[in-house]
Amino acid sequence: MTLLNPKKEKFDHLDPRSREIMLKTIEYFESRGKKQLKHDSHERIWYDDFIIFMKENQVMATLLTPEQYADGDPDTRWDTFRICDFNEILGFYNLSHWYTWQVSILGLGPIFMGKNEAVKKKTAQMLKDGGIFAFGLSERAHGADLYSSEMMLTPLDEGKYVADGGKYYIGNANKASLVSTFAKNSETDEYVFFVVDPEHPNYDLVQNVVNWEGYVAEYALNGYPITDDDILTTGRDAWDSSLNTINVGKFNLGWASIGIATHAFYEAINHASHRNLFGKWVTDFPHIRQLFTDAYTRLVAMKLFAQRATDYLRSASETDRRYLLFNPMVKMKVTTQGEEVINLLWDVIAARGFEKDLYFEMAVKDIRALPKLEGTVHVNMALIIKFMANYFFNPGEFPEIPLRNDPKNDDFLFDQGATKGLGKIQFHDFNKAYSDVKLENVKIFVQQIELLKEFLMTATPSAEQAKNIDFLLSLGELFTLVVYGQLLLEKYKMENLEDDLMEQIFDFMVRDFSKFALQIYSKPDSTEKQMALCMKMVKKPFVDNERFLRFWNNQVFALKDTYEMNQ
Repeated sequence: MTLLNPKKEKFDHLDPRSREIMLKTIEYFESRGKKQLKHDSHERIWYDDFIIFMKENQVMATLLTPEQYADGDPDTRWDTFRICDFNEILGFYNLSHWYTWQVSILGLGPIFMGKNEAVKKKTAQMLKDGGIFAFGLSERAHGADLYSSEMMLTPLDEGKYVADGGKYYIGNANKASLVSTFAKNSETDEYVFFVVDPEHPNYDLVQNVVNWEGYVAEYALNGYPITDDDILTTGRDAWDSSLNTINVGKFNLGWASIGIATHAFYEAINHASHRNLFGKWVTDFPHIRQLFTDAYTRLVAMKLFAQRATDYLRSASETDRRYLLFNPMVKMKVTTQGEEVINLLWDVIAARGFEKDLYFEMAVKDIRALPKLEGTVHVNMALIIKFMANYFFNPGEFPEIPLRNDPKNDDFLFDQGATKGLGKIQFHDFNKAYSDVKLENVKIFVQQIELLKEFLMTATPSAEQAKNIDFLLSLGELFTLVVYGQLLLEKYKMENLEDDLMEQIFDFMVRDFSKFALQIYSKPDSTEKQMALCMKMVKKPFVDNERFLRFWNNQVFALKDTYEMNQ
C-alpha cells in the first residue's frame, strides 16, 4: 500500500538499524497515545521526552551524521532515502516533533558543509550526546532577504571577533547545542557563518515568537566573543552554504505534509464511513466519494512525486543538477497539495474537524505552515520558472536514474558547489515519460502540454508580463504540473502502478491544468492570442464511471478502519 499505516508498515525496504529506528519511533508515539499528544499540544508543553527518546536511541546521531564523522559505525550516515521515512513518521504524529528534527538538519548544514573540521568532529559528538541544533539565518526586518542581513561580526585582532545583532524565527535556538549563525564582516562586508552557544552569557534568548509546543526563537548576540575556531565559512562559501542548506532542508517539508495528510485521511474516512445521515451512509453520497477520491489521489501523487524526486536528489552531481527543479517542487507543490487534501477532507467531516480530541484539529493548523517555511510558495515558484525554457526547449542527455534506496551516504549534499548558473541547467526530454502511455487522461493532459508549448512559442509573455509576478505565478503552475506529471509517470513505469490509479490522478491533473489556464485567461494583461490558447487548454477529463466505482471500492473506501491511533 502506498500510504503509511504505522501499525502495519514493517519497513522491509530499509536495513535493520534504520528499520529499528522507524519502528521504535512509531512505538514511542503510539505508547503515548492520542490523548497525551493532544494534551501536550493544547498546553504547549516542550517535548523534552521526545528529545530524550532520540538521545537514548541515537536517532539523530545515526541519521544525521555524515559517514566521515561516524567514528566507524557502519549504520551512521546521511541517507536521504531513510530520512524521508523519518520525516513522514514525524509529520504523521506531530509537526512540532518534526520541527525540532527539521531545524536541527538546517543547523547542521552549514557545519558539515563548512571548512572547520574541529567543529564537525565536536558536532558529531554532540549528536551522540543527544544535542539538537539551530539555523540562525533570518532576521525580523528582512526575513529571507539575506543580502540585507544586519548581524555583524567585527574583527579585533589575532583571530578574535565580536558578534552583534539579532536573529528571528529560529527554531531550537532555546536549547540547541550549537546555533549556526549567518552574518557579515563589519569591515569587509563579506558573508560569514559561525557557531554560537545558547548557554553563553552574551547570548540573549529574547522570546518564543509562536504560541506552540516548539520554540521558535528571537535571539540577540551582544558583544558575543568569536574566534577563528568558531568560524565555519566566509565569503562566497558562506553564501553558498546558506542556500545549499536550504536545498537539503526544504525537501523535508513535503514529506511532513504527506505524513500529516495521511493521518488526517484515516480519521476522515473512519468518521464518515460510520456516519448515517438521512437514511444513507455518508460514504454513499456521490459528492463525498468524489471528495475522498480526489483527496486520496492527490495524497498518493504527493508521495509518488516526492519518492521519485528523492532519486534525483541522491543522484545529483556537478554535471546533473536536475534536483534543483524537483527539490523546490517537493517544497512548494507537494505542500500546497497537502493543503488541498486537508481542505477536501474537511469538507467531508465538517465541524468534527474542530473537535479537540482529533488529530485532525492539529492537522488543519499545521498543514498551513509547510508552504510558508523555508521560502514561500512565491519564492520557490520564482526559482522554478528559471528552468522553464531549458526544460521545454533545450533538453540534455542524462543516464536514467534508478530507484535510489541503497544505504549510502549522500556526499554531494555537502558539496553542492556554487548556487549560481541556474538558467544553464538542463533536463532530459520530458516527452519520454509521457510517450507510449495509453491512458485516456494522460492523452488529454499531453494535449494540454502541447498547447502550453504553443503558448510559450507563439504567445510568449511580453517583457512587462515577465516582470509581473502575478502573471508568472499562474504560468509557473502550468509548468509545474507538467513536471509533476513527468515524475509520476516515471514512477508508474518503474513500479508498474495500476492504470486505475494513474487515470484518477490525471483526472485531477487535467482539471488543475484547466483551472490555471483559466486564471491566465482572466489576468488583466493577458493578450487575445494568449486568451484563445488558454481557452483551448480548458479540457474535461475522460469519464469512466465503472473505473471510478472500482477505484473507490478497491483503493479508497478499502482504507476505512485500517488505522486508528492508540488512545
